[in-house]
Amino acid sequence: MAVKWIGGHSSSILCLNVNMEGLVASGAERGELTLWDGGGVPTGQLQLPKADDVTSVVFSPRHPTRLYTSHGETISLLDVRSLKEPVERFHVNEEEINCLSVNETDNFLAAADDSGAIKVLDLENKKVSRSLRHSNICSSVVFRPQRPQSLVSCGLDMQVMLWNLQKARPLWTTNLQECETEEDCPQSAGQFFNPPLAHSLSVASCGNIFGCGAQDGKVRIFRVTGVKFERELEFQGHSLGVSQVLFMPEAYWLLTGGNDGKVLLWDVNGDVGKQQKSPAKSLQRRKAQAPASTRKDGKRNKVASHEHARVLPKLTIEHGEKVNWISCAEIKGSKRVLVADQSSSVSVYPLPEP
Repeated sequence: MAVKWIGGHSSSILCLNVNMEGLVASGAERGELTLWDGGGVPTGQLQLPKADDVTSVVFSPRHPTRLYTSHGETISLLDVRSLKEPVERFHVNEEEINCLSVNETDNFLAAADDSGAIKVLDLENKKVSRSLRHSNICSSVVFRPQRPQSLVSCGLDMQVMLWNLQKARPLWTTNLQECETEEDCPQSAGQFFNPPLAHSLSVASCGNIFGCGAQDGKVRIFRVTGVKFERELEFQGHSLGVSQVLFMPEAYWLLTGGNDGKVLLWDVNGDVGKQQKSPAKSLQRRKAQAPASTRKDGKRNKVASHEHARVLPKLTIEHGEKVNWISCAEIKGSKRVLVADQSSSVSVYPLPEP
């Protein structure tokens, strides 16, 4: 059963983040922002101006007292020691912001918005250093750990992109709707009715593995190799869209949250944990080794190629409500998953030890 953190909001909670000291921030509809201690007690509350929905909250990785929040087209920097008026405000996006990410050296912040733009803010000079773009709503952007100049993004254009701050164009782009082989295309007709609109990204602590959750209920795992990335793994555990993916600090433990009201824990270590010299070659090798029973008229069966069937969740939480955001915190010495949904409370579930 979940423990419920109540009393912090009156509206639906849209986003969560946890700093290195275990302080939790939550943002909700109508401009509500709350800080919680590890015991689920609200320690600070703020009503942001204009009552715009608080869509993303991100603590600085270097300074645990700095909290970046997005509300409407505005980014506010708050000091959690004194939760009053914002310390600074930035208005660089033209449409509602969906996601914020701060790089680990705390000198760049990326803000993805409904126009498809990603504004990269130089926090030292307080100005936009890069404007990157998707062709539709950009739903998620994340800086890569150990690579402060590199970030990945995804959007409702079904594109996943790899960027470097030195360049305004993406280094590499993948369209989730594209078929891996021409033979697969006729089987993909169903995607027309449930296209893989990309909702959420998370990068593992190694910086080279990242996961993407999409509207078709699938989770795709990619590996970055230099200036491009390859699809390593694809599996399905949700019956509706995957709204949230989150790599935990442990190597290749992934949490996913869905519109089906489920939160799933996956251990993909056995599938992606081995550092391979060439993921593209290894994928070709797996295809070549597909048993005869998975071939039809000399063509591979699509399910076998992605090996969905053998990736099973390590833990299934029947949360019951559409998941808006998931986060992970250590509370009283053990890992917990924090879940925000359509309600005004945070649900907290225990997680098994790795």
